[in-house]
Amino acid sequence: MKAVLIAALALAAAPALAQPPTPPKMQTEAPNYVSIPMQIDVNRPAAEVWKRIGKYCDIAEWLQIASGCQITSGKDGEVGAVRTVGREILVGKTELSYTYTQPVYEGRPYNLYHGTLEVRPLSAKTSRIVYTLMYDNSRIPGDDAAKAAEIQRRRTAFERGVANMKILAEGGTLPPPPAPAPR
Repeated sequence: MKAVLIAALALAAAPALAQPPTPPKMQTEAPNYVSIPMQIDVNRPAAEVWKRIGKYCDIAEWLQIASGCQITSGKDGEVGAVRTVGREILVGKTELSYTYTQPVYEGRPYNLYHGTLEVRPLSAKTSRIVYTLMYDNSRIPGDDAAKAAEIQRRRTAFERGVANMKILAEGGTLPPPPAPAPR
């Protein structure tokens, strides 16, 4: 009798348990996640390329950031390190790659901005630099053309950085940085 009662109670509760909970409201109702993959082949072995361009603050050299880069928290090259460039946090790494994100800022919706820099071996003497950005550009003001222009602006800046990484990895000298855009 006791077993029958327990079974009846379990069956009565089953429909209530089958109802999925209402998910919490998202900060951005209709995010538009954008991925910007870039790559370039290099005439150097992957380990040599990584040694030349893969330190976490090397970004200041190959993106030609005048203010430079410093580690403000954690240990350089280790997950959890924070650099001054974008206050970016190192969130993942392998022998020939790292992934970073930008923090959540007060009063600004989070755009899930992430970047990954990777060097892939192609042969004993060649490799490929792969750089991928990913973020939500749904809050860019304007229409689809404005959003596309914003994506192209980022692509142009980072493709220049990827080309600069190749130059550095192959032992060359960087060209002068482009003039700042007029405001």
